[in-house]
Amino acid sequence: MKIGTDVQRGLKVELKSWKSIDDPSDGSFSFGFEPFNIPELVIRNNNKLYFRSGPWNGNIFIATIMKTVYIDGFHVVADNQRQVYYITHEYSRLKYYELDSQGKLVERTWDAGKGDWINMYFTSQTESCVYGQCGAFGMCDLTKQPICSCLKGFKPRNIEEWSRGNWSSGCFRTTPLQCQRDKNNGSEAGQGDVDGFLKLKMMKVPAFPDLSSINNGECKDQCLKNCSCVAYAYDAGIGCMFWSGDLIDMQKFSTRGVDLYIRLPSSELDKGKSNKVIVITAAIVGIVTITIIILFLWCWMAKRRGRKQKHKQIELQLNKGNAMTKFSSNVGENSIGAKLQQLRLFNFEELATATCNFDHANKLGQGGFGPVYRGTLGDEKEIAVKRLSKASVQGLEEFMNEVEVISKLQHRNLVKLLGCCVEAEEKMLVYEYMPNKSLDAFVFGAKSKNFRFWDGQNFRRR
Repeated sequence: MKIGTDVQRGLKVELKSWKSIDDPSDGSFSFGFEPFNIPELVIRNNNKLYFRSGPWNGNIFIATIMKTVYIDGFHVVADNQRQVYYITHEYSRLKYYELDSQGKLVERTWDAGKGDWINMYFTSQTESCVYGQCGAFGMCDLTKQPICSCLKGFKPRNIEEWSRGNWSSGCFRTTPLQCQRDKNNGSEAGQGDVDGFLKLKMMKVPAFPDLSSINNGECKDQCLKNCSCVAYAYDAGIGCMFWSGDLIDMQKFSTRGVDLYIRLPSSELDKGKSNKVIVITAAIVGIVTITIIILFLWCWMAKRRGRKQKHKQIELQLNKGNAMTKFSSNVGENSIGAKLQQLRLFNFEELATATCNFDHANKLGQGGFGPVYRGTLGDEKEIAVKRLSKASVQGLEEFMNEVEVISKLQHRNLVKLLGCCVEAEEKMLVYEYMPNKSLDAFVFGAKSKNFRFWDGQNFRRR
């Protein structure tokens, strides 16, 4: 099989499609070989480009699935002097090619074991975009919806048409290249910011590349030296490929293709970096914020559970008298339980109301335990509220021990313990109020100033 072009004589050997599956007359599709700057296979629809195979690199057309024919004698012959180019195939098995009425090239191979022809599609409309479908500087990606999008740094030329699914008008550059601005300003290139390149992986390269045999490492520098160069790519079998003007017929692949480098002003590349930093920063801040909220909720719930457990402990101790068992050896166990059951469990709000929110004017004094406030309950009963200082290291167990001990003590010269309050971090004892000062005022009175005291060395008068 030979499909080729004789440029000098203007002759072409190509396949033509049937008009339909039942009509063998010439259809609208044709399959042929185009030398371009680098040889490619093309399918045309009514003489307009419909599909490109991508450049030939000596082994494959870099944008086409042809796994079987690569290892079966398929190659390209180029006679540059006579300008004759053709593709040929040395048959090792019985096979033929057919261009169907839908523009698909089919390879049919005879399977002697099955006694039937096996179809292998050379190109697939489900895997390839139509030539120029996304317009200039537009990229086709069949895995996305919509399938066409503008390259970074470009915007749709006609937004209304794009919104209707007509992308043929393509895209335009939003920010001029730095080399173009330097030219317009009459300054030398390289004095300010320089252009850079955006790397696109696994791409079908645009149509009509210019070929260069320089090494891969020099492709970028060579493109930067030419302000009209807008993109470059490299393939080991071809060398450097450069593009100037509009980029047409780019496609994003999932498993093949080459790396394509698009020239952009440094400001557009910095946008991508800054956006990436913003996204990463926002993600980190979000994770940290969520973590803090979760920890806060966990601590709050743990503290709340602890408060409930403490409250239940106190209720059990006060209602059942269980806390007094360790003192019951000398005092009757039943009498202690009865005394505990008579104690009242106050809530914090009730005592705060009774003492006018622990007003300083109601403060009676302060001891090692903490301040003592005068208060009045709702039934007009006067009380003295002994509030544990927050600086105290006394815990719940020590507090309950004090409640137990005081509950056992009964004397006409001692004030009566009415109850207690344990809520959150608050621990308070509630006594009956004694209006006639403390006991020492009656025992010692004014004469107490004549008493002597020992200062460690001598007795001194108060």
